[in-house]
Amino acid sequence: MKSLNQKIPLENSDYTLYIKREDLLHPHISGNKFRKLYYNLQKAKKENYTTLLTFGGAFSNHILAVAAAGKENGMKTIGIIRGEELRDKVSSNPTLNKAREFGMVFDFVSRDDYRNKNEETFVQRLKEQFGDFYLLPEGGTNNLAVKGCEEILEEADTDFDFICCAVGTGGTISGIINSSKVSQQVLGFPALKGDFLSEDICKFVTQSNWQLVTDYHFGGYAKVTEGLIEFINDFYQKFQVPLDPIYTGKMAFGVLDLIEKKKLPKGSKILMIHTGGLQGIAGMNVLLKQKNQIEIIL
Repeated sequence: MKSLNQKIPLENSDYTLYIKREDLLHPHISGNKFRKLYYNLQKAKKENYTTLLTFGGAFSNHILAVAAAGKENGMKTIGIIRGEELRDKVSSNPTLNKAREFGMVFDFVSRDDYRNKNEETFVQRLKEQFGDFYLLPEGGTNNLAVKGCEEILEEADTDFDFICCAVGTGGTISGIINSSKVSQQVLGFPALKGDFLSEDICKFVTQSNWQLVTDYHFGGYAKVTEGLIEFINDFYQKFQVPLDPIYTGKMAFGVLDLIEKKKLPKGSKILMIHTGGLQGIAGMNVLLKQKNQIEIIL
C-alpha cells in the first residue's frame, strides 16, 4: 500500500523536506502499526489462530492497533497491560477504552510481572489462562514486522538523501534500512534515553548506512516539554500535519533543528516518515490538562 509524500515548505531554500503520510493508511491501524501487523496477521490466519495476544502500557499505539486489527479480521484480542492500577481506569483512558470497544480483553499485571513477558514460563502461564493464541511482542517488532516495514519506502523515494524516522523498539527503522539505497543515510530519532537500541536494530539489518540521533528524546519515553507541544501545534497550523508527542513530534523537531543549525549537507533532500500514533494525543492531553499545561491541537 502506497502513502502520500507531502512537501513541507522551508524558509531555508538550501534544503528540501517531505513527510511520508503513513498516518493516513488506516483510521485505527495507522502508520508503522499497519506495516508491522500486515504479515503477522497473514501468518496467524494461515496457521488458523483465532486469538491475538500482545503487551503494552496505558497509552500504547500497539495495543489499540491490535484491538482494531482483531475486530476487522474477526479475531479475539487479549492485551496484557502494564500496571495493575489501570484496572479501574479503563473508562477514563482514551486508548484502553477504545481498545475495549473493539473487543479487546485485558489482563492487568504488576510491573514486576510485566518484566517477565518474554520468559517462556510467563507465556506458558498465559496459555493456561487464555488457551492458544498468536503472540505479538510488545511494540509489534519481529521478523515479519520488519518485513512489513521494508515496504514503507517506494521506488519514488530513491532520490532522497536522508530518510528520518522515530524509533521505539527498532522494527520500523530496521525495515527502512533494509529497503534503503546504500547511497541514502537513514537517521533514527529514539523516543527513549540510551543507546541500547543500536544492538536491537543490528539483529535485523545488514546495511550500515544509518545512525541514531539521540539528542531529541525530551527527557525520555512519554516525556514532553512545553516547547515540544508548542512545536507540534505550530507544525499543525502551518502544514496541516498532526504529530504525536511521543514519536513523530520529537523526530520532526529534531529534523528541523538539524536543518536550522545546518548540520546536514547543503542541498540535501530529506524525507521524514510519519509513523502514525496520533491516537496517543488524547491521552497526553488528559495528562497535560491535569497539570494546567497547554494541550495539543486535534
